[in-house]
Amino acid sequence: MGSAFRIHLGTDSPGTSHFSLILPVNHIAKNNRRRPKPSLPPIEIREMQLKDIPAVFELGQELFTAEEMPTLYRCWDDHELAELFNTNGETCLVAEANGEIVGFALGSVMEKPRNAWRYGWLEWLGVKKGYKRRGVATRLLNQLINLLIDKHARIMLVDTDARNHAALAFFRKHGFGQELRHVYLSQNLENHPKYLEKKLEEEETQL
Repeated sequence: MGSAFRIHLGTDSPGTSHFSLILPVNHIAKNNRRRPKPSLPPIEIREMQLKDIPAVFELGQELFTAEEMPTLYRCWDDHELAELFNTNGETCLVAEANGEIVGFALGSVMEKPRNAWRYGWLEWLGVKKGYKRRGVATRLLNQLINLLIDKHARIMLVDTDARNHAALAFFRKHGFGQELRHVYLSQNLENHPKYLEKKLEEEETQL
């Protein structure tokens, strides 16, 4: 699994495909022996608290870089994080080791008008480098699933970039399927006449 992926995304490139998935409720030594991984401190999965927001946001900035994950980099926003916590704090989880936030899973619950089904949505999932492939993401996901079931969710949704093969493999491994492909398009507004007009006005104001 990759170190991080958002779940509820757009993309930067026109015509880029995404997968939506649904869940019903080492290094090798020269002698070909796998080197033992260094031991990790005990990791606690717990409900996110208000004081965790800065650490979660900082970890997201480390994981969702413009070079490696441009879409996530653009979507990861401190205001959105605070709003998600304010509206769905009970389904926002963190992984903590020795007082440090090393992972997070941020979920929400959706209800459709005139629809008896309630949906759970995994919005963001991230694990600090050095803690990936240690079961942290799996523990976060499993605990979030339990919370969503407690809130009577019958379907859980995630989506990720179709090129994020590690994320797709992770979710398939954990029972997600019924994949649907959808396309996100983008437009550079810097070439729009209104944008150019506004930019010119701002430059004239600064003179």
